Amino acid sequence: MRGANAALGAAGLAAFLALGEAVPRLGLVKEAYLPPTSRIVHALGQEVSDHAFWTALGDTLTGWALGLAIAIGAGVVVGLLLSVVPYLREATASTIEFLRPIPSVALIPLAVLLYGTELRSVLLLVVYASFWQVLVQVLYGVQDVDPVAEETARSYGLGPWARVRHVLWPTALPYVMTGVRLAAAVALILAVTAELVIGAPGLGARIAVAESSQAVPDMYALVVVTGLLGLLINVGARTVERRALAWHQSVRGEAMV
Repeated sequence: MRGANAALGAAGLAAFLALGEAVPRLGLVKEAYLPPTSRIVHALGQEVSDHAFWTALGDTLTGWALGLAIAIGAGVVVGLLLSVVPYLREATASTIEFLRPIPSVALIPLAVLLYGTELRSVLLLVVYASFWQVLVQVLYGVQDVDPVAEETARSYGLGPWARVRHVLWPTALPYVMTGVRLAAAVALILAVTAELVIGAPGLGARIAVAESSQAVPDMYALVVVTGLLGLLINVGARTVERRALAWHQSVRGEAMV
């Protein structure tokens, strides 16, 4: 089954690449706007051989990884505190619902004002966007705790943190891993967006330079790199999720299928 899915995926990718080669060659779209796939691949090869490309890639991954780590840590800690401290969640519900829908890109002027084009500007946007993905999933996971299991833990004399470890956390962990997977993708999007708009060092800034200098194939090649990064991050996050939840029935059922 997996082999058939992989073959279908490869066939779909091959068809997409062939379409990207044929459309500009047939004159349906001007090559100045959409170069053929072969030119993009050639530009990608030139980018890979350039040391500056790897420096930009490292800058993007640094902003992504640091921002994601901060967001995960803060989201889990805050989510657990809001869940276990009496009345704290009710007191903060309106504040969370007010802050959560604010688009991270709306904070770009603030980030530039505070930190300019430094890494901290990227981190501000990445952390703000990713934090809510984790926090909301933690809160949903805590809501899913079985009241009978909670009362049983209380009757056996387990303290607050023991109940968190043995009852709350195992129930919330699948939700947390979903939040981490979503946050990983959002963090990459915001890292590249911040670099593109602010001019912070990274792939986004390199895309902006390629666009302004009319190096269209190089621009598309860099866009392809960001897409491949997103794919690798998603695959990696799913792998970590499966290993972390190897005991969970959803992962065991998936493995059996």
